[in-house]
Amino acid sequence: MPNGRTTPPGSLALTAYQHLHDEIVRGTLLPGQKLLIRDLCERYGIGLSPVREALNRLSGQRLVVHNEQRGFMVTPLSESDLEDILRARLWLNEIGLRRSIEYGDSEWEERVVIACHRLSRTPRFWDAGNVEINPAWEEAHCLFHAGLVSACGSAWLEKFCDQLFHAFERYRYLSRVAAATAPLHQNAEHSAIMEAAVSRKADDAARLLREHFDKTGRLVHKQLADMISSATNTAGNIAEITA
Repeated sequence: MPNGRTTPPGSLALTAYQHLHDEIVRGTLLPGQKLLIRDLCERYGIGLSPVREALNRLSGQRLVVHNEQRGFMVTPLSESDLEDILRARLWLNEIGLRRSIEYGDSEWEERVVIACHRLSRTPRFWDAGNVEINPAWEEAHCLFHAGLVSACGSAWLEKFCDQLFHAFERYRYLSRVAAATAPLHQNAEHSAIMEAAVSRKADDAARLLREHFDKTGRLVHKQLADMISSATNTAGNIAEITA
């Protein structure tokens, strides 16, 4: 019989998934990069089955592409994919926000206010000269946007909003240098969305959310377009970004 120290297979698959998810979203594993299962097993110290299970899960989330002949690779990035993510994210989050404003109770209001306060108090970058995003800010940012739709009454909608959030984060990471100029504006935007939401001003909240997504999307889209136009054979070359 297994002893108490044995790690359940499902836990190993979850660990592999979390490692892969974070490294793909943050760009450590590059767009278009081939993912060799045995190399990943060695990288994370995890067996074949959990790593394969994690890759299949990420394939379902469109962060990984699977081809029977070529195996697994990190999903490439493109301007058309970015536009698709932005549209879907806007549509679903607006529906979730409006339904949460209609049906959310005082606990939902408190959750949104606390999440916004925590986000505003958390530095986005480690320091003024460092463009590496603070993981604590990442978590706070995710919780704020998840909180806005958390009273919508649909677990599926919440799940899709979360998936689209992380799909967009891949592009945000590519644009983190440009994004370093925006933290103060983003804090004000988050606060305005929160105030409109808890005041039950659905039209205002939806408009502010659209403007927030549009502004962030334009910033990221410009940075991606600049990278595509100027990229040559670097570590994240044009073939790997847009193939």
